[in-house]
Amino acid sequence: MQPRNMSMSGVVDLAAVKAAQEAKAKAEQTRAEAARQGGTGAVSPADLVIDVDEAGFERDVLQRSAEVPVVIDFWAEWCEPCKQLSPLLERLAVEYNGRILLARIDVDANQMLMQQFGIQGIPAVFAVVAGQALPLFQGAAGEQQIRETLDQLVAVGEQRFGLTGLTVDADAEPGGPAETAVPEGPYDAALNAAAQALDEGDLGGAVRAYQSVLADDPAHPEAKLGLAQAELLQRVQGMDPQKVRQDAAGQPKDVAAQIAAADLDLVGGHVEDAFGRLIETVQRTAGEDRDAVRVRLLELFEVVGQEDPRVIGARRALARALF
Repeated sequence: MQPRNMSMSGVVDLAAVKAAQEAKAKAEQTRAEAARQGGTGAVSPADLVIDVDEAGFERDVLQRSAEVPVVIDFWAEWCEPCKQLSPLLERLAVEYNGRILLARIDVDANQMLMQQFGIQGIPAVFAVVAGQALPLFQGAAGEQQIRETLDQLVAVGEQRFGLTGLTVDADAEPGGPAETAVPEGPYDAALNAAAQALDEGDLGGAVRAYQSVLADDPAHPEAKLGLAQAELLQRVQGMDPQKVRQDAAGQPKDVAAQIAAADLDLVGGHVEDAFGRLIETVQRTAGEDRDAVRVRLLELFEVVGQEDPRVIGARRALARALF
């Protein structure tokens, strides 16, 4: 299965929204089933480093990435830098105590996986989070750099996908707990319907499905994120990007024009541009116009994620503009 691309700083990634819903639900169900059976679902420290081949990639990497961020170490026996990097990654995997899982892939024996990830040289280190693949670094790297990268990876897993990692027990038998079928959660049907609607381009259907969840649970994180993104895509659907940008450039005081351009900026991944445009508009407006811009900016914060550093910085800038 070819990995899908995902940036840790990505914004509107519908595949990631769907994966986040599925990943968090699966993790919650696994923990609930372990508790129901009176177990902890714990793994041994030896299970935190695994060797993976093409046949087991979907089971050992893609499926496990619904529980914990999986770091992939592409290596080979003849690779001298690998002999320095691989032991370091193995040590850190154990030290992180279940917050990551390290999967070692021998490129000589798994050429197809090497090609699918687009690897030009080794060592190369990737991660898979909730089924989404992303590059971490290639070549030799220092321990401090690796730690910073892993810390960011763990934070993304927790904040975006609700992955709390694996429970590690030094007394657990190597091999880990067997997977157990678990019942669906109370909102799985609605969230699955929303994800299917997104896949089919039915933005209105996705909006309604997310709203049905929020009507019962207003703080539901996946539904809030999904609704914000679906509504954003619904707003830009049918827009003429060239005309929207011309209107915004020619009419800097036109609130509607600036809001529309900011929506396009965000969908295009230009997060800072979208935030900066609306903050500048807040500074030169007042009354209802200013409030409309502020509300839209808060909606865009929801799309990106409240813990994103760009949102945190923009919140401070908005506060200065308002007060």
